[in-house]
Amino acid sequence: MKRLYKLLLPLSVATITAHATTKTIKHTVKSGESLYTIAKKNHTTIDTLCQVNHIKRDKVLKIGQAIKIPVKGTKSVRKHIKKSTYTVKKGDTLIGIAKCYHTTVSAIREANGLSKKDMLKYGQRLTLPVVKNTPRSMHLAKKRVRDQEKKLARTLISQRHIAPKKEKKRQQAHRYSLSDIVFGSNHKKEHTLSAKSQKIIELAKKKLGKRYVWGAVGQKNTFDCSGLTSYVCKANGIHIPRRAIEQSKYGKYVSRSELKPGDLVFFDTSKRRRGYVNHVGIYIGNGKFIHASSAKKKVVITSLNKPFYSQRFKGGRRVASL
Repeated sequence: MKRLYKLLLPLSVATITAHATTKTIKHTVKSGESLYTIAKKNHTTIDTLCQVNHIKRDKVLKIGQAIKIPVKGTKSVRKHIKKSTYTVKKGDTLIGIAKCYHTTVSAIREANGLSKKDMLKYGQRLTLPVVKNTPRSMHLAKKRVRDQEKKLARTLISQRHIAPKKEKKRQQAHRYSLSDIVFGSNHKKEHTLSAKSQKIIELAKKKLGKRYVWGAVGQKNTFDCSGLTSYVCKANGIHIPRRAIEQSKYGKYVSRSELKPGDLVFFDTSKRRRGYVNHVGIYIGNGKFIHASSAKKKVVITSLNKPFYSQRFKGGRRVASL
């Protein structure tokens, strides 16, 4: 019997020493958490958590309860973590960036010293704790791709089952703004043009295909954007400023949903979208406008729904009634 005690004593001491040397961190239980979720999140097991905290497997955790988590389970993951930088683009959110780089919003905030009130700024550089392609992260990435493919397939299937009449009505409703649907579509109003608006559009169309020349206002049938608008307005007894930025302050302001044929439309086409007007055209109805394009090197008709111009639209001005 004494011999048995002698064998068991070193074994128990070794076990106690192992637990004593295991490093732990404190974790405060949050709403919805259980031993399973905490163990999974921290790459350990329920048995280990129970052993370290001296609790039973069927123990119900309480919100705000402090428990110990062995650090050993997180070391293997930390080996796969590296720091990366990311430049914030227009439309980015912390949630979107976190999902894309397999990290969390709280981790990004902690790495960059951000509070919950801090907003992302265009061009801001963030330090990201990015997880490399571990088997688990690769599995999650593949799962997200599969989920996106299934969602797209369901969308396509549902679109195929929309009745032709309903689909046509849906497209029409999408084409016009809410004010058009409530108060009547501007489509009908576009046909009731004033005499000046009609003449402005007719003269501008006669210049289609004419060469774009910076600073030109009609010399040898060449124009730049504001040169074309000032030329056709002057020919119809309307005197507007020469430059696009000055024209954008002349006449009555109209929003995109209020545009009528003959109105001037203004854009910020600068690469960095500095926020000021540097391009102008003439709205001709049906979501289209005519303008002297420096990109096309001539006078052309373009759709306002084209992403480049739709995203850079700065407003319209009504000058035909002046």
